[in-house]
Parts: sequence; C-alpha cells; structure tokens
Amino acid sequence: MNNTHLPVIDLRASDQEVKPALESAFTSIGFALISGHGIASQQVAEMRQLLKTYFERPEADKLMESITPDNYRGYIPLGFFSANSDNTLTDHYEGYKLHYEVSETDSIVAQCDLYGPNRWPQEPAHFKNTILNYWQECDRVSHRLLRLLAQIMGVNAQGFLSLFESPLTNMTLLHYPSMPAKPPEEAGYGIHPHKDTDALTLLFPDPVGGLWLRPRGQDEWLEVVAGEDILVVNIGDLLELWSGGYFVSTPHKVVNQSGQERYSFPFFTVPRHDVTVTPLIPPQKDFDRTAVPVGAVSREVWRTNWPDTQPSNQHFDLGTLTD
Repeated sequence: MNNTHLPVIDLRASDQEVKPALESAFTSIGFALISGHGIASQQVAEMRQLLKTYFERPEADKLMESITPDNYRGYIPLGFFSANSDNTLTDHYEGYKLHYEVSETDSIVAQCDLYGPNRWPQEPAHFKNTILNYWQECDRVSHRLLRLLAQIMGVNAQGFLSLFESPLTNMTLLHYPSMPAKPPEEAGYGIHPHKDTDALTLLFPDPVGGLWLRPRGQDEWLEVVAGEDILVVNIGDLLELWSGGYFVSTPHKVVNQSGQERYSFPFFTVPRHDVTVTPLIPPQKDFDRTAVPVGAVSREVWRTNWPDTQPSNQHFDLGTLTD
C-alpha cells in the first residue's frame, strides 16, 4: 500500500481559478485537499483537545449519554455499531453523534423524526460552544464548495443551495484506539470500507494517519497524506447521483495501526429531508442509479447501523460498494 498526494486547492483564489481545480479533483478521484479555507488552526486544535477530553472520561459517565434508537444523538460505545456487511467484526471506534440543531418545537420535527435538539454533555463545560462554532465554519466552507459545484454542473447555484436549508447535516466525533498490525480480516477496521452517504464530507485528518482511499478502477488502497491545517473534502453518493456520475464518490476506510490514539470529527453535509436526489445533468454512460429520497434513506442508514438489523426491501444502494 502506498501514500497518495491529493491535489491541493487554495480557496483564497478566485472562483474562476478554483472551479477547474475542483472539477479535476472530484471527477477523477473524488477527494481534494483544501487550503485557504479560513478555519483557524486554533479552532481545529480546540476541537482535537475537546475530543481527547471527552473520550478520556470514565466509561460509566459516557454510557449515561448513550445514543438510542429513537434519538440519533449521543455517545456510541466502542465496537457498538456493525459494518452491515458480511464482515462480522465491528468497527473499532467510539464516537459521539451530533445533528443539525433544531428546537423541539420546530415544525420540521413532526415532518421527519431525525430532527431535534442535540444531546449536549455536561462535561467538558465548553462542549456545546466549541462544536457550534466549528459547525458554523464548516457550513460556510461547504456552502461555498456547493455553490461552485453547482456552477460546474451548470445548474442554478441559489436553487441548489436552497436544498440545504434545514438540512440533515451531521457530525461524528471519533476516537480510534490503535489496533494490532494484522490484516483487517483478523483485526478488523477502524471504519470498514465504504462510500459516504452525504453530499460533501469535510475532515481535518489526524496527523497520526490512517485514512485510506481506493480510486475508481483500482485495487490498491492509498493512504491520504495531508499537511497541517489542510482540510480533506470528498464527494458523497448524493453529489455523485446529482451529477449523474460526473463527480465520483470514492471508497475509503480507516485503519489505525500507528500505536497512538487517533481522533477525527468528520462533517457530513446533507440536504433537507424532503429532497429527492436525481441527476441534474445528463448522466454519464452506463450510470444508472435509482432516485434517493433523502429523509427515508437517512433514516434507513441510521436504522441499519444498529446491531442485529437488516436492510429493508427498499433497495437503497447509497454507500454500497459494488466492486
């Protein structure tokens, strides 16, 4: 397995300079490294420290904040969620799930049960403010990228961005303990090979490494190498479908055999629950995917994360690896 140096795109450049670079990256490998994003290095450092502080808390305290089937927010114990595949080993991480913050009294809660207020831990005391400040910055960056991607597709950018009002955007705080240096079929994965089921994912990778991707048409996995303060952005299945396969959603996985603790906090940009995703431009040759009703698919993705669940007969293929 080798390292891969993805293209670095500076968002401080003009739209006319950024768009061809984004188009090249997202139509070839589906991943890009982003500099000039405007998210302060101190804010990223605060997020990393927040994760370390939270996950170092006693297990009993964290379990009191556990995620439940009727509230997709809260603590995810180590090895709890299954990979939903023939692989019988659970993914080797513990996490904390957060969603777009919505008041209990907001009318959208009655429309889709994935909306609602987050579960905010009492400790550390600054947990909520740190998360919401970082969330706002990720929203800003993702909206600029979505606007540029709409322009690349030749669709109305304002109309496209309106699909992300009251979104199902979410974030997972992740702690990956180091694993033995054994093949995955023996030791398992930090997170199993998958494609993202969102539109765009934003991530500051942990310096210890461990994020791997597999370019389309290749068998070899490549480790993502990113410099300090570089944001990794990748296409999810929803944008692949919107673009009729022009943008590519690329399989990736996490394997932490660094001997160190690994922390990450991916931000998943997802449209509103009542959006149905179909190609906005003529599909690429041989691209044939069913429409995706965002709310229904998001609920199914969430439901099948739980142990001892099986996919429904709705044949949603979001995130499925076909080769």
